Amino acid sequence: MPFIPHTETDVDQMLASIGVSDIETLFDEIPAELRIGELDKVPVALNEMEMSRLMHARAAGPQPLCFIGAGAYEHHIPAAIWEIVTSQGTLQLIYEYQSMMAHLTGMEASNASLYDGASGLAEAVLMAVRANRKSKSKRILMPASVNPTYRSVAQTIVENQGITLEMVDFTLDAGRIDVASLPAEPGDVAALVIPQPNFFGVLEDVNALTDWAHAHGMLVIATVNPTSLALLTPPGEWGEQGADIVCGEGQPLGVPLAGGGPYFGFMCCNLKHVRQMPGRIVGRTVDADGKEGFALTLQAREQHIRRSKATSNICTNQGLVVTAATIYMTLLGAQGLNRVASTSHHNTQTLCKQLSAIEGVASAFTSPTFHEFVIKFDGAAAADVLDALTAKGVLGGFNLTDDYPMLGEAILVCATETKIAEDLTAYRDALASVMVELKGGVA
Repeated sequence: MPFIPHTETDVDQMLASIGVSDIETLFDEIPAELRIGELDKVPVALNEMEMSRLMHARAAGPQPLCFIGAGAYEHHIPAAIWEIVTSQGTLQLIYEYQSMMAHLTGMEASNASLYDGASGLAEAVLMAVRANRKSKSKRILMPASVNPTYRSVAQTIVENQGITLEMVDFTLDAGRIDVASLPAEPGDVAALVIPQPNFFGVLEDVNALTDWAHAHGMLVIATVNPTSLALLTPPGEWGEQGADIVCGEGQPLGVPLAGGGPYFGFMCCNLKHVRQMPGRIVGRTVDADGKEGFALTLQAREQHIRRSKATSNICTNQGLVVTAATIYMTLLGAQGLNRVASTSHHNTQTLCKQLSAIEGVASAFTSPTFHEFVIKFDGAAAADVLDALTAKGVLGGFNLTDDYPMLGEAILVCATETKIAEDLTAYRDALASVMVELKGGVA
């Protein structure tokens, strides 16, 4: 949908420059009898998201309602973003992006981005082993509640460097780490990974986990959903000292859903660790004449130094999607990001209550959640439920049975700000019907 750039202020300024008071006066040469008058059959004005939804429905017919999250999220992307992306800059754009991500995460420095969120976590693990000079260990505590794809990618990348990822379990009732169950003497460990929210959408006790890790000489790697940071405490403020390294997937920041990407990973850290951070960093400076300029200040990767000395051999600055993310954050601002996060949270909580009220369906965990939640089925297989929902035009969620068999027949459900009340009701009605059908009844 093309972006129409003229605001009311723009129109007023253009009219003033040609000496016309208003639009009606501009067209006063058209005789009154030729004017149509009121447009009675034109509907009331819609906002951009509503209009896009209407036109897509008219162009392609009814589309499936998507409630799948699990690391890739359907958010509204203002049309202006990808119209402006084609006029991207380079160094200044990256500098602005880094500044925004540092503010969002509460950290002191950000790199220019990484390949994606999964490889970003792997890079954070490698960085933590280098940066923790007090530890001689290559042990990393990795919660089972971290995105399974991220854990798999991290394992593939770090295992041949002698790094061990040791699993930290979550409790089946709360869906998060029980801090009291952590060992009093964990030994020499380089870092603890803390997801917030975790893969189930559950909020971890980040303050207690951060302080526990630091008390035992570990660095803290936070892996976060950037949208959640508009509402939740940023990692830089976790516990007494804050997280040491922050990483995650930037796709929610203005990047559309696509089969496999392109997405981008983000990484931030404290200044004392900045020379261990992979990728590139753009800085702002002044030239000999005192004019402001931008330059690559740190670029410790294999293109610039000896491969054996590089902080990374796989990092990639995703310039195009980072440009989109920077424009997205600029256009929405702090208030807009907060509205996106708040509306997503409200929709998720509302849908969870509606679905949990259906016979044979229950919320899996007792902990507070953001953005996503897990439901379990009694007397029906998750795969069968999802297939039946798809047949009714609802993409119901992500099947957890392969990655988390201990949860039983369970799925992960997501509802962002793109969903309206009618969508939530449609999902509830479809699932209620499916549960009756799968139990041999008539819906």
